[in-house]
Amino acid sequence: MSPRRRGALKDHLAASDAFARLSGQAERLRQLQHYLDATLPAHLAPGAHIANLKRGKIVIHADSGAVAVKLRQLAPRLTEGFIQQGQEVTGIEVRVQPRRRTASTARRTPPKVLGARSKQSLTSLVAGLAEDSPLRRALEKLLKNG
Repeated sequence: MSPRRRGALKDHLAASDAFARLSGQAERLRQLQHYLDATLPAHLAPGAHIANLKRGKIVIHADSGAVAVKLRQLAPRLTEGFIQQGQEVTGIEVRVQPRRRTASTARRTPPKVLGARSKQSLTSLVAGLAEDSPLRRALEKLLKNG
């Protein structure tokens, strides 16, 4: 969206009281997210998302339990930082809220393919195993799919 169209949309939304409050809240959340991204270590920032600001309490969604634990440890420092930025913050609540992954993002690396040497070694191993061996069945399945 071009900056000119974005400005026109912002003006239109600000004309209505309900949209003006919503627009103001969205802008505050955007500012809080910007500060959070700038404050957190690079490995932690992508897993933390400002969800809400209500009655002075900031709600942060963490992508995992590990991120949530670290955010809870950093909460006093983050609260102080938000206050120094001019935000009226009384506390921080951290919730684990994993992001949904689509099928295309769930598997980023292509499946491994067995090389010719590996297939040959596994085939000779299978030949030496008993017919009713669970290991033989597993290796045959691997060779069939790989």
